[in-house]
This record gives sequence, C-alpha cells and structure tokens, in this order.
Amino acid sequence: MHRLLSLIFACMLPVIWAADAFSTEALPPDWRQEFRPTDDSWRQLDQHLRFNNGTEPATLDPQIMTGVPEGRIALALFSGLVSLHPRTLQPVPDLAEHWSISEDGKVYTFTLRQGLRWSDGVKIDSATIRDSWRRLLDPALASEYSYQFFAVAGAQAYFRREIPFSQVGVATPDAHTVVVTLERPTPWFLELCAFATLKPVPLHVIAERGQRWTRPENIVTSGPFTLSEWHPRRHLRMQRNPKYWDADQVILERITAFPYDDLNTALQVYRSGGMEWMPGVPVNQVEELRSHPDYYAMPYLGIYFYRFNVTRPPLDNPLVRRALTKAINRSVITESITRAGEKPVSYWCPPIGAYQPRGGLEYDRDAARALLAEAGYPGGRGFPVLEILFNTSESHKAIAENIAHQWRQVLGINATARNREWQTYLADLRNLDYQVARSAWIGDYYDPNTFYDCFVSGGGNNRTGWSNAEYDALLAKSQETLEPEQRQAIFDRMEEILLREEAVIAPIYHYVYQGMLHETVMGFEHNPRDYHPFQYLWLQP
Repeated sequence: MHRLLSLIFACMLPVIWAADAFSTEALPPDWRQEFRPTDDSWRQLDQHLRFNNGTEPATLDPQIMTGVPEGRIALALFSGLVSLHPRTLQPVPDLAEHWSISEDGKVYTFTLRQGLRWSDGVKIDSATIRDSWRRLLDPALASEYSYQFFAVAGAQAYFRREIPFSQVGVATPDAHTVVVTLERPTPWFLELCAFATLKPVPLHVIAERGQRWTRPENIVTSGPFTLSEWHPRRHLRMQRNPKYWDADQVILERITAFPYDDLNTALQVYRSGGMEWMPGVPVNQVEELRSHPDYYAMPYLGIYFYRFNVTRPPLDNPLVRRALTKAINRSVITESITRAGEKPVSYWCPPIGAYQPRGGLEYDRDAARALLAEAGYPGGRGFPVLEILFNTSESHKAIAENIAHQWRQVLGINATARNREWQTYLADLRNLDYQVARSAWIGDYYDPNTFYDCFVSGGGNNRTGWSNAEYDALLAKSQETLEPEQRQAIFDRMEEILLREEAVIAPIYHYVYQGMLHETVMGFEHNPRDYHPFQYLWLQP
C-alpha cells in the first residue's frame, strides 16, 4: 500500500501539469460518455444515492465552508468555472466552456457557456463571477479561504481596503468573458477555480435573504442538484437540477446525505440496505471489513496531525512542543488503532511531484524527556493538565486517549480528551479555544503550496496563533519560484522552521481514505483527493 502511494504521487504530476493539460482540447469532446451507462438496465432502479456525510454541514455557503463534509455537498450544489476529471483530476470545463492562458502564465481568459442559469432561472454571466469574487474578498464575510484568491493581481490589497475593486485583476469585457490577471504565474490557479471557495454564489438571493439564503426554501444552486430537504440530525436531501448546464449527463434523481458521526451506527444502516456509500469505517471493524468486496482503502493527499495553540502557556514554549512531539510513537497509532495502511510520518507536506519532504521530529523518548526538563518540567513535575480537543469520532477519541497515555508514560504529564460536535469544534479552533487539537489537512490542489501556506501569519487555516516572519518571506519566495531545485530548498527551510525548530504541529500519519461502496454504484473513480462528482455517478443492477 505504501509503495502504491508513492507511485501514484510520483506519476500524478505529469498528468495534471503537462503542457496540454491546460488546454480544453486535451480531452476528446465526448470524454464524459465514459461516465454514462452502456445499456438501459439502470432504469430498473430508483436513482436515489444515499450516503453518510459523517456530520451536519457547518454551512452550505461555498465561500465560507472549510471542511470535507461541506465540500462534498458543494460538489452537488455548486459549479465553478472549471471542475476536475473524476479520475485524473485534470481541470475540465464547467461553467467556462473553454479558456486560454497567456504565454507568461499570468492572464487567464475564460469564455462562459451560453444560457447558464441558476436553479431559479436567473442567468449566470461574467458579472456573476466577478461580483461573487468581490464578496469573497470582503473582510465582513470572514472567509477563512479568501487568501486563496490572493494570487490574483490586487486581490490582497483590495482585501486590506487599500485599493478599489476596479483595480483587482478581474475584467469582464462582455457578458460571457472573464479575464483574470495574476500577480505571478500560479500553475495551480485552474484547480483553485474548481474549489468551493471560488465558485459563484447567487447574489440576488443573498441580497434578499441574507444569512438565511442557504435554507431549503431559499437556496438556489448552479450545480447538478438542488437542496430539497434539510432536517438537522436526520438527513439532507438533494434532487436533480433541470437548469444545470449539463443536466442530460445526470442520471441520479435524488441524493440523501446522513450525518452519522458514529460509524458503527452508519455501518448498521449500510448493512441493512439503508445507504449505498459510506466514507469511513469503524476502527474496531477494519480487520473484518477488509475481506468484504465493497470495502476500499486508497491513498489520500492528506495528513492527520495535532496542532498546538502557541498562545497558551506552557505551549508557548517551543521546547515543550518539541518534547510533546518527540514523545509520540506514531507507529503504535497506525498499527493498533487505524489499521488501514496509513503511513506514520513526521513530515507535514507529502511527496508531490518533484518535491520530497525531509521530515520533522521523530519519536525519541530520551530526547523528549530532556527537552521537557530543559523547559523547566523535569519528569513532568509542575506541568499543568493538557486538554486534547477532537471532533466526535470513535477514531479521534481512540487516538487522543492513546497519545494522552503516551505523554503520561514518556513525560510524566497528564492529558484529557474533550470531544465536540463538528460545528463547535470548528468554532473552538477558529477562536483558539483549545490547547492541543486533532486536525487534518487535505490538499486543495497538487502543489506543496497547498500545505505550506496553511501556516502563513494570520492565515485562515493557521489556527495556532503562530507567526514567523522568515516563514512568511520564504512562502512568498516559493510562490515566485518555479525551478524545482530552488523550490525544494525553500520548502526544506520552511519545513525545518515549522516542524523542527518551532514544532507548531505534530504530524501523525499520511492518510488513506476508506469506506464501503455498494456494487450498484457506477462511475465512482478512486483518486488521491477522494473527489467524486455526483453528476458522474449512477446506480445499476
């Protein structure tokens, strides 16, 4: 499994970033037909896909959502200028029928499809894109992902209210053309255009309904489905959107998302025929489920880690953070708790294309004890009780309890585990209302920048209170450098600051994604982003 992981990462970069990958002519015009049934047997089934989303969505507003559960729903409800191929993750046309990129890589010209409509029939045009991005950059929206748009010329200055929006690099010469000028070449910009944050929103509804625009009775959508029901703690239901530009591609008529955070409960529902797809499985049943033909476990572009709130003593001391990190035996966690082929790691950013991580602080009991003693807590004496925050999950609970036990055994300190439901957990992270927190990061695009820019000073995904001027300067330099060896050297130094010197986070393992998928589900393609657009799925006997 680990060798498969490295092979996929090593081979994936040329697929996505080959010169012709940026051309809308790289794929045959009928490429979507491979995600269509070859006969009419699908008509025998009720085209109703039911799956477990793991929690209640914190929001349905794509511009402010940050979590995987929300992003999965956004795939059904909203379209971007581009989307990603379900297998290769190559950018493919969505609201934009085609695009071109200038020779210097800084100017993107998108041509929108004719006749685009929201689900209520209101037109979608270039002004919709422009004004949605203006909303994204409004500090009042408090989007934690607004910084992803800072690649656009003037975007960060507008966010800081230093210039008017008319000076931002977004032009709409006509109703069907959007011209974007970047600060510098950004090879992953097309992938950002497929991400939820940059998807247009129905401003005409937001103006009328305010924060209530995402309620079922108010929301309008641009994607393959619309929201029909949302009963908290029961289910969220979507139905096929006849106004979607590619509605003929969509075979599913309905989708129901369940919010079960207890995976044992979800597995019971799955086994009883109550759902066809279950992302994630109970850790205590992995061994038994591996023998089932509908179980899957695949490499994932993501890291499971613990983050430290550096604003709270004693975690404001790097010696303490380094001691805590060195006291974690990651192999125990992957071998005795998760058991799905996860790779224990000390690095933050996984191998991506030419980039190779050097690694951070490895497990070392004696060194951990010496660091804690140097920090003024020999044998753990005088060290306060630490609290580990995690969102409700059997797996997160087991890992938190195991790490608390390791810290007690190695360092002589006590730690407790505190679980919170998803929305409260996210709020606690955002407000720095924690000491140590279970976290995960899934790459938003295929470049090391998607990992390293998380910890820029003041970034929406930082959530540690940490700031480092050298790190920030190196991040900016890495974004201006395209030569692989130079970028490797820059990332090496950033990794050293983040993990070895400052120990802002403690990486635990390199993810795999796993779950249960019923044999009737067609069009489901495995890829390192666990990206499964619903318009390409259907049920077949």
